[in-house]
Amino acid sequence: MVGAIIPSRRHRKRFIRWLLKDDRASKEGSHPKHPWWQVMCLTGVDYFSTLGYQPGIAALAAGALSPIATLILILLTLLGALPIYRQVAVTSPHGEGSIAMLEHLLSWWQGKLFVLCLLGFVATDFIITITLSAADATAHIIENPLVPGFLHDQPIGITLVLIALLGAVFLKGFREAIGLAVFLVATYLLLNLVTIGVAFQHILEHPRAITDWQVVLFSNHSNPLVLLGISALLFPKLALGLSGFETGVAVMPLVQGRSSDTEEHPHGRIRNTYKLLTTAALVMSFFLLTSSLATTLLIPAEEFQPGGKANGRALAYLAHLYLGNGFGSLYDLSTISILWFAGASAMAGLLNIVPRYLPRYGMAPNWARAVRPLVLVYTGIAFAVTILFKANVEAQGGAYATGVLVLMSSAAFAVTLSARYRRSRRSTLIFGLITAVFLYTMIVNIIERPDGVKIAAFFIGTIIATSLVSRVWRSTEIRAEKIEMDETARRLIAEESDHTIRLIAHRRRGGSEWEYLSKEQEVRDDNHIPFSDPVIFLEIQVSDASEFFETIRVEGVRIGPYRILRAQSAAVPNAIAAILLYIRDETRKLPHAYFGWAEGNPVQYLLRFLLFGEGDTAVVTREVLRRAEKNPEKRPAIHVGG
Repeated sequence: MVGAIIPSRRHRKRFIRWLLKDDRASKEGSHPKHPWWQVMCLTGVDYFSTLGYQPGIAALAAGALSPIATLILILLTLLGALPIYRQVAVTSPHGEGSIAMLEHLLSWWQGKLFVLCLLGFVATDFIITITLSAADATAHIIENPLVPGFLHDQPIGITLVLIALLGAVFLKGFREAIGLAVFLVATYLLLNLVTIGVAFQHILEHPRAITDWQVVLFSNHSNPLVLLGISALLFPKLALGLSGFETGVAVMPLVQGRSSDTEEHPHGRIRNTYKLLTTAALVMSFFLLTSSLATTLLIPAEEFQPGGKANGRALAYLAHLYLGNGFGSLYDLSTISILWFAGASAMAGLLNIVPRYLPRYGMAPNWARAVRPLVLVYTGIAFAVTILFKANVEAQGGAYATGVLVLMSSAAFAVTLSARYRRSRRSTLIFGLITAVFLYTMIVNIIERPDGVKIAAFFIGTIIATSLVSRVWRSTEIRAEKIEMDETARRLIAEESDHTIRLIAHRRRGGSEWEYLSKEQEVRDDNHIPFSDPVIFLEIQVSDASEFFETIRVEGVRIGPYRILRAQSAAVPNAIAAILLYIRDETRKLPHAYFGWAEGNPVQYLLRFLLFGEGDTAVVTREVLRRAEKNPEKRPAIHVGG
């Protein structure tokens, strides 16, 4: 019996170590650099893969107006999204993206809550990218004539298998392979070019297709301006074609710049990112317009409907129809592969976002820094979304578009605010108009397809709830990444090498000698400290209480005969505890800290500490020290008098 229990415990510990091991491919600042066109292929795995389902979704949403609505989408891409993200690239060249811009523009708790809401939409975007891409890959699998018939009625099962395999790749340890991305994108675009070229050749040989389209187009509306107006109203349903820009700036650290670039001023990297974004937008615009024309003119409208042969796979339908099942199967394989890798890019994006924001806010548990637990969480969520939407591509389009449009609207808003802070009226006006267009598109999409908001609301609520619980749970951690003391502060502490180090916690008011004299007398009387023992005052001023981890810089000050250590921090008790431990380690002596009793409601003080970084300082400081130092004999002493 004992022999069976011991191996079980050993295996359990080994499993936990494996699960919590951080296998991130690249640490901060050590990203390998690649030519911009190779990195474009990495972002293109997500961006260009939308060709697998975008033409079908556009035809289903806009019908004969699909090419005109797609043209409006292209204009917004080139004249709206592209300029916005070029500005994002300038402002956040290290891959922070538009969320970081808003984080810097909005401070305190409102900034953190706003970022948490955006992270909910990011989760919506990336999770739906995984599920929608897997669902579309499934559509290409089951519609292939060479696939056994019993698989045709198993879209949910096949999609779940694909997602599980994606999760398994990350559990083993995923490395971004730019070479594979280049191969997949080049192959996929080449096959699309061949398919579209053959389709246009067929159109030229059978011009009746154009005539039939014109008849349908002008049967209800003969006025071209009316057609443009209706197409503009239909455009929000095509918003999936805008995906990929946020990924483009997120991978900026991978872009190779000039040899003269520095991390503070990577001008070459920014210029090459311009090339990346512009080339990707132009290539995608060409394929969006030509694929929309080809599929609208050549595919019967009923085939786009659910259950139709072109549903979710319009270009694949044309590949099989005009180039045969052999080429069509090759096209299906290429599409399945790039959709698969699009899901991998989304998973990698999610794995990068949580450690970048939530642990820094103290709003995620420590295991959220490891890859594998997050993979299990995201895979489970993707399973639930797939089952909820029954692995249907069109049903998930609204949620995906919502995530994309919210991120683009937030980027446009951030760039507009940045232009306003620079006092550039022209840029503020231009970017403000673009922001208004994106906001309109987002609102229309939300009204017509509210599923995206429902899913985003679930993610937002879950993220905020778990984040606040984590923040409360971790509130008594040592939250100082580093303690930095100036020369005066070091000298003040060194002067105590022959005495017991006694620090009086003090909230500064006017900073006069009389103030320090009164406080010293009060503390000495309450704690029976002899006047022969020197004391040092310790003052912590709350900076931004919404921050969590920070570098605490301590300044030494002399006011008359009194010696003072001053610092700023997000939380007073945590900063005092960190400074006490630092003094202990530097001097090899246990410091003593003296506090007065806080009078008032303990619950009120607890809320003040959680929200504003101060409260019943003595009690919380004691708890922070207890958690940080398990050995009571090595723990700095806390004294409370009053």
